[in-house]
Amino acid sequence: MKYITNLLYTTFFLALFSCNQSAGSDSARVESPDTTKLAGGQENVQDNDSEKDVVKIAVSSKDHTTLVTALQKADLVTALSNAGPFTVFAPTNEAFAKLPAGTIDELMKDTKKEDLRNILQYHVTLGVLKPESFSDGQKLGMVNGDNVTVQVKEGKITLNNSVHVITSIPASNGIIYIVDGVLLPPAAK
Repeated sequence: MKYITNLLYTTFFLALFSCNQSAGSDSARVESPDTTKLAGGQENVQDNDSEKDVVKIAVSSKDHTTLVTALQKADLVTALSNAGPFTVFAPTNEAFAKLPAGTIDELMKDTKKEDLRNILQYHVTLGVLKPESFSDGQKLGMVNGDNVTVQVKEGKITLNNSVHVITSIPASNGIIYIVDGVLLPPAAK
């Protein structure tokens, strides 16, 4: 009886392995005409039932059109649409408008893409930091490699002594903090 059971298991696994091999080799030889339409990352998944990720929340906000345009220009949409988790400090359109005249237009140029990416990555840290997680003097390591310093006074959160957190929004892949200013990374040393 044990011999028959082992024989059945072996036959099953060999059949399964050979099905996987042939499926893999067939898919390598046969190219579907629709594969080019499927290009893109997680941001292209259509799901109206689940909680939105950080990018979809920003896209649906009329107050974050500048941020969304900058994310697209810096090729960061796919990265922020992935599983994360991320804590994102999202400047409003008004926050971007506080920058010196012409700054946004200059950063949107193809030659300034790395500068734009550096600034945007200075608004993201890995993990989910809920409001109660912040403490006065805390240093946050940002995705660009620099640190942001948190100030907490009377329950209000400020970043680098200048940018105030307005509110937070949970997302499927992290949390977004709406902020009233743009965080600028320290000058390169």
